Amino acid sequence: MYAVEVKDLVKNYGSFQAIKGISFKVREGEVYGLIGPNGAGKTTALRILSTLLEITAGEIKIYGIDLRQKPDEVRRIISYLPEDAGAYKNLTGRSYLKFIAQFFAEGEQAKELVSRGLEIANLDKRIDDKVETYSKGMARRLLVARALMIKPKLAILDELTSGLDVINAQEIRRTVKLFASQGTTMLLSSHNMLEVELLCDRITLINDGEIVAEGTPDELKERYGAKNIEEVFVKVVSE
Repeated sequence: MYAVEVKDLVKNYGSFQAIKGISFKVREGEVYGLIGPNGAGKTTALRILSTLLEITAGEIKIYGIDLRQKPDEVRRIISYLPEDAGAYKNLTGRSYLKFIAQFFAEGEQAKELVSRGLEIANLDKRIDDKVETYSKGMARRLLVARALMIKPKLAILDELTSGLDVINAQEIRRTVKLFASQGTTMLLSSHNMLEVELLCDRITLINDGEIVAEGTPDELKERYGAKNIEEVFVKVVSE
């Protein structure tokens, strides 16, 4: 079974067509990247897959569940982290994780979720400081912990490490790889081409609402005679 099956997906905003009939499949346990220039349709696609936007046309299945017909069932097995996500600033990091955990479990199970979240966030003593005192990197690590502590079957991560320093970005990438190795399927977007190359098993490149290339990082580099995915990106987008 595929974790994600997208077939002929279309998304219109009035007369503007943001996504123009794209199709792709993501295997279970895979780290799959959507890349493309600004305005290409990446975030729109991720929001649709997260059940936040309605489909204009086409079909999406998440672990065999029809997203259009059973969005509530899909929501139970996914986790979505938007680029612009924020945590409640007046809570401590620990309190925030406890607050989120209560939506998914209670009693000992909730405690287990929080314990896992604390381990993922890895904020040491700062976990008991208010979120408003956190750096961007610390806040993002807390949000990644929120997204992954529930061990979703599918984690949808938009601009995973946007604006983070090298150390924080590396820590988050390591966490994503670990959870993928434990069975969580990862679907992510990123402007960081090095990150995409390091993290992703396969990549789809979207431009102007259409898929223009797909494959493993090595396949794409060979196909376009490129040294790295950044070169692939530039060649494909400029064609």
